[in-house]
Amino acid sequence: MFKKLFIFLFFLQSIVFAQDIPQKPNPARLVNDFVGGLLNQSQIDQLEQKLRAYQDSTSTQVAIVIVKSVQPYDISEYAVKLGRDWGIGQKDKNNGILLLWAPGDRKIYIATGYGAEGGLTDARSKRIIEQTIKPYFKQLQYYEGLNAAADDIIKYQSGEFKAEPSTDDEGSGWIGFIIIVIIIVIILYIIGKRSGGGRGGHGGGLIPFITYTSWGSSSGGWSGGDSGGGGGFDFGGGSFGGGGAGGDY
Repeated sequence: MFKKLFIFLFFLQSIVFAQDIPQKPNPARLVNDFVGGLLNQSQIDQLEQKLRAYQDSTSTQVAIVIVKSVQPYDISEYAVKLGRDWGIGQKDKNNGILLLWAPGDRKIYIATGYGAEGGLTDARSKRIIEQTIKPYFKQLQYYEGLNAAADDIIKYQSGEFKAEPSTDDEGSGWIGFIIIVIIIVIILYIIGKRSGGGRGGHGGGLIPFITYTSWGSSSGGWSGGDSGGGGGFDFGGGSFGGGGAGGDY
């Protein structure tokens, strides 16, 4: 009896939650304001044009959604469910990114699909919220904050941010990588010296030459998009794995 009651309550909660998630817009749009008044139509169109151009060139879909409140739910859960319900990103790549803003709660959350987590890590999402969005929002410059955040997301996904503060584990990761490379070079050089020592001279020395192409593009280097340029489009059925970060302002 208790088990049946639990299943019923869980099912009922799922229905209520689904009703709180706004329906996917038809026709689809990447910038969706369900509150109104915080952005004017010109600003919405400019953001839409920027994100649509990025989608057309990479197939990555970055959506901005503004809802009044996510209460009584946690904004991270709300963002992941919205991203899944709408299918933001391509189904075979799961490369959707959702910037969710709930002005009634004064909360922001950036959720990433599985395929976007490499370029836009949780730490980078948090940095965009703290260092880009919040300073603008505190000055009531909402469009400027969202526009700058969109630029940052695109730059991270494109690998254009090279130097970053070593305030998280990414800096230590780079140091560890460099140390490993140096150790490998030394070991291979010693092996080469020993293998060539019996023949005299230094011709047997082995000095590896390592090259890296397209270094810095942690997003995996998506090629041309699937969507048409100026025509209509739809969300591609991508999924979200819970990656992302949020904050208050």
